[in-house]
Amino acid sequence: MGVGKSTIGKNLANKLSYTHIDIDKLIEEKEGTTINLIFKNKGENYFRMLENKTTLTELKKDSSVISLGGGGFLNKDIRREVKKSSISFWLDVNLNILTNRLQKSKRRPLLSNKNINEAIAKIYFSRKKTYSEADYRVRCDKLKIDNIIGKILKIYENA
Repeated sequence: MGVGKSTIGKNLANKLSYTHIDIDKLIEEKEGTTINLIFKNKGENYFRMLENKTTLTELKKDSSVISLGGGGFLNKDIRREVKKSSISFWLDVNLNILTNRLQKSKRRPLLSNKNINEAIAKIYFSRKKTYSEADYRVRCDKLKIDNIIGKILKIYENA
């Protein structure tokens, strides 16, 4: 959440002449509403079911860069399919930077009505072990978008 998955994914897809698939945006389009409202009106379980179904379908497509939602890789079925069919990258950003980026966000259901610093730290540390199962970890703290994309391209082209 807040690391730049959508921005990096879109730019990377352009560089590769691939299709960019943003799972969260795709779910919002299919449902005709925001993720925030899906969480509020139908609950997190409903959203996770949509996320699972949508992601597993999209992972079957070739020549695409997929930006998973922040919780997508936590799902063991999604994680298994990603490992089987894709090269995965964990975009890792330090907690202070994440907190600054997410401070005023109103679009993050897992942060609403909570102490933002505590919520971000709790989410980060609870997900870190699973995220470390990605094929590659890219530390993004001091890198600009073009540098991050360059790093990913170099890894991808040598994989």
